[in-house]
Amino acid sequence: MLMPLPDRAREMLDFTGRWTHERHPQRSGIRDGTWLRASRRGRPGHDSPFLTIAGTQGFRFRAGEVWATHLAWSGNQEVIVERLPEGAGVHRVTMGGGELLDQGEVRLSPGQSYDSPPALFAWSDEGIDGMTERFHRSIRARTQHPVSPRPLLLNTWEAVYFDHDVDKLIVLAETASQVGVERFVLDDGWFRGRRQDTAGLGDWYVDEAIWPAGLRPLSQRVHELGMEFGLWFEPEMVNLDSDLARAHPDWLLSEDPRLESRHQFVLDFSRPDVRTYVLDRVNDVLDAAGVDYIKWDHNRDLHAALGQRGNRAVHAHTQGVYEVLREIKRRHPRVEIETCASGGGRIDFGILSYTDRVWASDSNDPVERQQIQRWTQALLPPELIGAHIGPTQAHTTRRSAPFSFRAITALFGHAGLEWDLSAITPKERENVAAFAALYKELRPLLHSGTTVRADEVDDGAILHGIVAEEQREAVFAWVRVSTSATAQTTRVPVPGLNPDLTYRVRVRDEVGDASRHEVADPSWVRVPDGFLCTGAVLAEGLPLPVLNPGHGMLFHITEAA
Repeated sequence: MLMPLPDRAREMLDFTGRWTHERHPQRSGIRDGTWLRASRRGRPGHDSPFLTIAGTQGFRFRAGEVWATHLAWSGNQEVIVERLPEGAGVHRVTMGGGELLDQGEVRLSPGQSYDSPPALFAWSDEGIDGMTERFHRSIRARTQHPVSPRPLLLNTWEAVYFDHDVDKLIVLAETASQVGVERFVLDDGWFRGRRQDTAGLGDWYVDEAIWPAGLRPLSQRVHELGMEFGLWFEPEMVNLDSDLARAHPDWLLSEDPRLESRHQFVLDFSRPDVRTYVLDRVNDVLDAAGVDYIKWDHNRDLHAALGQRGNRAVHAHTQGVYEVLREIKRRHPRVEIETCASGGGRIDFGILSYTDRVWASDSNDPVERQQIQRWTQALLPPELIGAHIGPTQAHTTRRSAPFSFRAITALFGHAGLEWDLSAITPKERENVAAFAALYKELRPLLHSGTTVRADEVDDGAILHGIVAEEQREAVFAWVRVSTSATAQTTRVPVPGLNPDLTYRVRVRDEVGDASRHEVADPSWVRVPDGFLCTGAVLAEGLPLPVLNPGHGMLFHITEAA
C-alpha cells in the first residue's frame, strides 16, 4: 500500500539496530529514485525500519510536518519511499509498505483472494510528537488494549538464569512481594532437559527432577502472596537435542546442521499438527500451573532456517503463529501475553493484535535503554513497553549505573525488575520499595498521557515526559547519557503544558539523587515543595542541573491549587 506525499517532504528518518541496541535512528534526504528497506528474516528483526517517517526540511519532535508508515505484520516485509523527477502538479513522492512474498509463496485458485497486511499511515503538522500521539490514540482505542493497571513485574532470568531451585525461587517470590512486586515470571529452565540452551527446547513438560510436584507449589505461593504468576515459553523453536525433534524431524523447517542458529531450529507453524501440539502443551501447562501471564520468546531469525522444506514458508508460518496466539487467547481470555524476540526483534501492530506487551530489548543498561525506549515509544505507548531495572552492572554491556538512573529509565514503561532481590542490601531493598510505590502512584498518568520530547537539548542529554490529556499534570525525566562540550545546559523548553495554567514544579527524588557536575544547581531544585510557574514560562525554558553521564532526575508538575 502506498501514500502519495507532497513535494515538501524532503527528509526521511527510519531505524536500524542489532541485538541489545534496537531502534537506532538514521536520517537522510529524499532524492530522486527508490529507497527500499526489506526484511527477509522471517520476523521484522532488530534492524527493522519499524517506523518510516518523511517530513519537511529539519522536522523535529516538536516542529515540522511529517508523514509516517508502519506495517502491521510479523513476517517478511518491505518499506519504500520513492521520488520521481516529474515536475509540479504531480505527487512526486510516495511512501508505503507491504508483505515481502517469495515466488510462489501465495498461490490463488480461481475465486480466491489475498489480503495484504495493513499498512498504517499517520500525518502531523506538529512534528514527530504529533505523529506519536496519533499512533498512541489509535492503539489505545483497540478493544483488547490493556485497561487494568500494569502490574510491577519481576522476571527471574537475570536472578537465577538456568539454576532453578524451588526453595530459592520461593524466597525470591517472598522478597519480591515484600517490596511491592505484583507479577512474578519464571523464565527459561523449568522444562525437561533444560540446564543450558543446547537441549530441551520443544519439550514443554515440567522437569520432574527439579519440580517433583510440578509448578503448582510455586504458583500457589505466588498467588498467596498476592501476585500473578507468569511463565516463559519459546514455542516456535526446538533444539535437536529434544524428544520433540527426535520424534518429529519432519516438523522442522530444516534439520540441516548448517542452518542451526543459537542451537535452535524452527518448527513449521504452517503445519496443523505442529500448531495442535503447541496448543495442547501450552494449554496443559497453563491449566496445571495456574498461569496468568506468558512470556512468548522467539530467539532466532527464520531466514537461515529455510532449507528445502522451508522454502516459501514464512507467510504461512506467520499466519500459523497468529492462529495459535489467537486460540490461546480464546481458551484463556484472562492470560496476558508478552511478545519477545531476543529482545525487540518482533515489535509490530500485527503481533500486538494477540499480545499485551512487548519486550523492547534484552539490554537493561539504562544508557542504552534511554534511546531504545525513546524511539520505541515513537510508535507504542509506554504501557505496552516492558522496561526493567537490572542489577547495578548490566549483564550485556558490563556498564554500572546507580539505582536512581536505572529506576527513572524503567519508570517510563510497563515497569519491572530483572534482579536477584533476595541477594540485595537492605538499602537497595528500601530503594526498590520506594520505586514500587512511586511507579504505582504515577502509572495512571504514565499509561494514559501524551508523550512529549524536548528538542533544544545538546546531544548528550534528553528531556522527555508524559503530560495528562487535560494538561493539569505531567512527569518529566532529565537524563544525561554522555558528556557535552558545553559547561552548562541552557534553559530547556518544557513541552506540552497549558500556557495559561500555573503549575507547581518539584523534584521527585524517592529513588535517589543524581550525581552533578561541578556546577551549582538552579535554586528551584532544592526547594522541598517546589516552585510556582506558568506553562508559558516553562515553555520558554527551565534551568536544569548539569548532571554527570549515566544519571537522571525526575520532576513532577501539577496544577497549582
